[in-house]
Amino acid sequence: MSVTPESAELPAVSREWHLVRRPHGWPVPEDFALREAPVTAPADGQVLVRNLHFSVDPYMRGRMNDVKSYTPPFQLDHPMEGGAVGEVVASNAEGLAVGDHVLHFGGWREYATVPAKHATKVDGKAAPLSAYLGVLGMTGLTAYAGLFEVASFKEGDSVFVSGAAGAVGAQVGQMARLKGASRVIGSAGSDEKVKLLVEEYGFDAAFNYKDPRPVAEQLREAAPDGIDVYFDNVGGEHLEAAISRMNVHGRATICGMIAGYNDTEPTPGPRNMAMIIGKRLRLQGVLVGDHAALQPQFVAEVGAWIRSGELKYNETFVEGVENGVEAFLGMLRGENTGKMIVSLV
Repeated sequence: MSVTPESAELPAVSREWHLVRRPHGWPVPEDFALREAPVTAPADGQVLVRNLHFSVDPYMRGRMNDVKSYTPPFQLDHPMEGGAVGEVVASNAEGLAVGDHVLHFGGWREYATVPAKHATKVDGKAAPLSAYLGVLGMTGLTAYAGLFEVASFKEGDSVFVSGAAGAVGAQVGQMARLKGASRVIGSAGSDEKVKLLVEEYGFDAAFNYKDPRPVAEQLREAAPDGIDVYFDNVGGEHLEAAISRMNVHGRATICGMIAGYNDTEPTPGPRNMAMIIGKRLRLQGVLVGDHAALQPQFVAEVGAWIRSGELKYNETFVEGVENGVEAFLGMLRGENTGKMIVSLV
């Protein structure tokens, strides 16, 4: 089912993923349903977009719980939301024409009708369209803002990144290296990913957190002189280990805690929190929406690094809207290297 700019005929239906029950612990396929919905011409101020790629991200797991948070939970029996990039196939809004490519938040579906004011035109010639969901999109800006604005990174800092082969972590480590970190250390969930961090991304050291040895022991070996900045994507054992290795006046950006997203009981906090006092540590959460003002600076600087080949990125593609949930579950299991993207082309 597709529509080309030359075609005046819109599709009759679009497939879209709905959340049909709240997961308890790890989500399972039965928590979701792929349903058909009618496609209608856009109303005034709207555009109809044929999605080419959509994003699946760790934060979406939190939106599946019916709890108050920084973003509302997904509604049951409604289409889920998320970042997507696609082609405008019908427009009833000034400034966006049929054939334009746009970034928007109507993911998890084949076709999306969105207000034009919530669709951002992107240039597929400047970068692959999928890059606007990752390295040049929300995940890239999260890395950039979390490292430079939240963690107050400065040249000479020693940096540790957990979940460093993921979409955010891989960018954090490379950005730190490019800005003069004295040492960049990463953790990842397989020996292959550890090799990627060191050989392709330029990390000084990396370790496999699924090894039998405790994370604290492996981090102590990788960071004999301690760390100044910790970028946390994992939480749990990683956060406790990082607090132990942080130097006086160290800073931690808390971006994600994927280790506990599917826990059914409250996650125990680090047992060494008292160290925060003596070391005068700063631990601060990051939400990318708070840092929109950095977008022009981010695109200019990171775009230049990508064009020069100084900053590398990986994407893991899963084909077909029907495999959207499996892509999401695979991402939670750590099966992706870099950004996990569902491709509909």
